Amino acid sequence: MGAIESPTRFKLTIEQYYKMGEAGVFPPEARVELIFGEIYQMPPIGGPHSGTVIRLTQVFSLRLGTRVQVSVQGPVSLPMDSEPQPDLMLLRPRPDFYTTRHAQADDVLLVVEVADTSLAFDRGIKAKLYAERSIVEYWIVDVKARQIEVHRAPTDSGYASISVLTDEATIAPLALGECVFTLGELLG
Repeated sequence: MGAIESPTRFKLTIEQYYKMGEAGVFPPEARVELIFGEIYQMPPIGGPHSGTVIRLTQVFSLRLGTRVQVSVQGPVSLPMDSEPQPDLMLLRPRPDFYTTRHAQADDVLLVVEVADTSLAFDRGIKAKLYAERSIVEYWIVDVKARQIEVHRAPTDSGYASISVLTDEATIAPLALGECVFTLGELLG
């Protein structure tokens, strides 16, 4: 390692992050995510957030069946320095249900973050991460505004296409174009 002339941030790898967890650095109840090599403590999950995740899980599971595997707050490994835990992901089906390795970008059909208190973070850092790591589609469910931001066409500088759905708009995940959902169905 070369000489450091001014203070710099120490960036963690996924491997170092796991070693910290195994060493008991984080309390068992801690909600932390590794994003761009930095550890973020996530806010507690409130009722509107939790209820929305439960609703989305049920709607996606019932409508999509075995065409996808629905991951709820599970990790996605985005090597070498990021392992967020999105509120919900639609994954390509695997016989092992991702028990032998975490989902990776090419496994992900859709990432959904439910934003109650985390809207700025989800629009900023998380959107940048998902776009840079080629997550093809990212939805932000804005609980307070009762709308869904749809981010598509990832580039190194962000998503090239962002639209906001309100009222009784309809949406179909890109990878599942035949499955159309209404906002009312997704948000209640």
